[in-house]
Amino acid sequence: MVHCIHFGGCGGCAVDDRASIDKFFLLASALSRAGFADAPVSPLVEIPLRTRRRVDLAAAREGAKILLGLHRARSHDVVDMTECVLLDPRLVNLLPPLRVLLRSLEAFRRTGAVIINWLDAGPDVLLRVDADATGPDRTKMIAFARAQGGSRISIANGAGEAQLVAMLAPPVITFSGVPVEPPPGAFLQASAAGEAAIISAVLNGLPKLTAKSRIVELYAGIGTLSFALAKHARVEAYEGAADAVAAQDLAIRRNILAGRMSISVRDLARRPLKLSEFSAAAAVVLDPPYAGAGPQMKNLAASGVPRIIYVSCNPDALTHDGAELRRAGYVVENSTPIDQFPYSGNLESVVVFDKG
Repeated sequence: MVHCIHFGGCGGCAVDDRASIDKFFLLASALSRAGFADAPVSPLVEIPLRTRRRVDLAAAREGAKILLGLHRARSHDVVDMTECVLLDPRLVNLLPPLRVLLRSLEAFRRTGAVIINWLDAGPDVLLRVDADATGPDRTKMIAFARAQGGSRISIANGAGEAQLVAMLAPPVITFSGVPVEPPPGAFLQASAAGEAAIISAVLNGLPKLTAKSRIVELYAGIGTLSFALAKHARVEAYEGAADAVAAQDLAIRRNILAGRMSISVRDLARRPLKLSEFSAAAAVVLDPPYAGAGPQMKNLAASGVPRIIYVSCNPDALTHDGAELRRAGYVVENSTPIDQFPYSGNLESVVVFDKG
């Protein structure tokens, strides 16, 4: 059972008993709806509580009070967080000093957000506020970062571009032995354990490869999977976010991996890979956004690539995209449910599709 004083108000957890949502069944059901009856499903991988290393918090100023936490269920109201059974305790410990910092900032007038990624050298903090930062604001942010052992702190006005305020330690995260400097607020898998489980399932799903085999990776981000895949074949990766591509490309060049992998900016919703671009690929690995692969699925399904490994965080999107692969003649070789989002209906999974 979840023992949290915020349960029932905070929109982060939907149930108070982790076992009440059968996530093995969620994956089996999603595949069944896609037309894969009795698809093989591996045992559920449960990710421990209090290991989440990334959080995107809402912030609000109410007079002299600063609210910092998640939104109330089906509401824009902010539930002021004082504890959380999902977050790494080091993130929870940052909340009181963050409130003090936000209260003092002229750039934070009414509403904002705080995105924290816990990197190798400590917290990487991005403040999204509703006014331009002043000189004194920046001085206070630097003092906060120093006091809390932060690696980097940045600020942005609304949805604008993040501006570096201070870098106190290398803001890097290591993927499969390769250090990567992510942009402020970058997407990471929620926990290191979840990331490891996903990588393991993806690698176990690869076909037999040679040093010259080619893997096409879609929605590659900053390289969570890319660097692991490059140990097994040549990787040709695509990602829509230019700052994520720049981060991965820099890591490729710094680690002399250009002969093994490449990363290109490509909006796969507006400009999906063509059939010819999948030619001779031994496998395609994709980790699409919550809504699924969208327009890219048509050409991917028609490509005839012998092995497709689909990383999903949304069973409904998996059903939709999986049905397209079934119509193209693919079968499910294996699938792995990963409970990276306890107490919610969200499910991470890795599904291996084979052309048969």
